[in-house]
Amino acid sequence: MAQCPPMSASHSTKPGFTAPPEDLVVDEAAVLRAGELPRGALEALVERFGLNLVWVNGGEPIPGSFWGDDEAGLIGETLYVRPDTAAHSALHEFAHLVCMDAGRRAAAQADAGSDDIEEEAVCYLQILMADHLDGFDRERALADIQAWGYVFRVGAPTDWFREDADRAIDWLARHDLIHFPETGPTPTFRIRGHS
Repeated sequence: MAQCPPMSASHSTKPGFTAPPEDLVVDEAAVLRAGELPRGALEALVERFGLNLVWVNGGEPIPGSFWGDDEAGLIGETLYVRPDTAAHSALHEFAHLVCMDAGRRAAAQADAGSDDIEEEAVCYLQILMADHLDGFDRERALADIQAWGYVFRVGAPTDWFREDADRAIDWLARHDLIHFPETGPTPTFRIRGHS
């Protein structure tokens, strides 16, 4: 099971998840930021799912951000980011929008309201989506998630993704959010509840 630590070291742990170890070192400077992606890359991915993206000016609060600071936000069917938002944070909150049922998505504001299994599915889907975001990829997403301080039952994010994500894969497949071509699991580019 994924144990997602605070998205920023200065914030408390999200309800339902275990606090990270006290000696955890978070290297926020090591991660790729949304503003460093090629122009239009994030928009192209979000539009592929039929959802919306709003860029917030640097230094302004991000609407719908659960964690505050530079963390991505969500309100309804819209993802909010700033140029200094970590690319993996943008994908994580975006994956929440994709994984929510229609009722929760319509009412969403900051808190995705997911249970533990859906949270694992969100973590898995954000990694798969990284391969479809120009300027980012799965390996960079896994490295950035580790640098940010994510903690998983089996240790490193890469180990969880490759060896312990069966519940997430099953959940995503059951909701038709991934399919299985010969190259391995990939997003269907649908949001939950829509074909």
